[in-house]
Amino acid sequence: MKEIISDESLVAFCGLYCGSCSRYLKEKCNGCAKNDKASWCKVRTCCLENGFSSCAECKDFDDISECKKFNNFMSKLFGFIFKSDRKACIEMIKTKGLEDYSEYMTENKIPSLKRT
Repeated sequence: MKEIISDESLVAFCGLYCGSCSRYLKEKCNGCAKNDKASWCKVRTCCLENGFSSCAECKDFDDISECKKFNNFMSKLFGFIFKSDRKACIEMIKTKGLEDYSEYMTENKIPSLKRT
């Protein structure tokens, strides 16, 4: 099993933190950036096409919830099931930056901020 480490490259395009994810830690997933099988993910595709490290870099939407790629049925379902708040993750990345965000997620051993 991998150790939880702070690494900016482990921040998923949608704001989740792969470095604290149990699937990543158990070596069952390479993380978002290296997961070539995730071609179905519209967020990942958009960020790769635009050269973004995450949706936090996008200037097209003041509110990330307005983006149809970020805020679609599957992401809502995923957020509900796992009680994750990707919007809050993106907002934290915007205010703290990738380095501080990944450190926060590592220190707290969480892959996502929790929906309240």
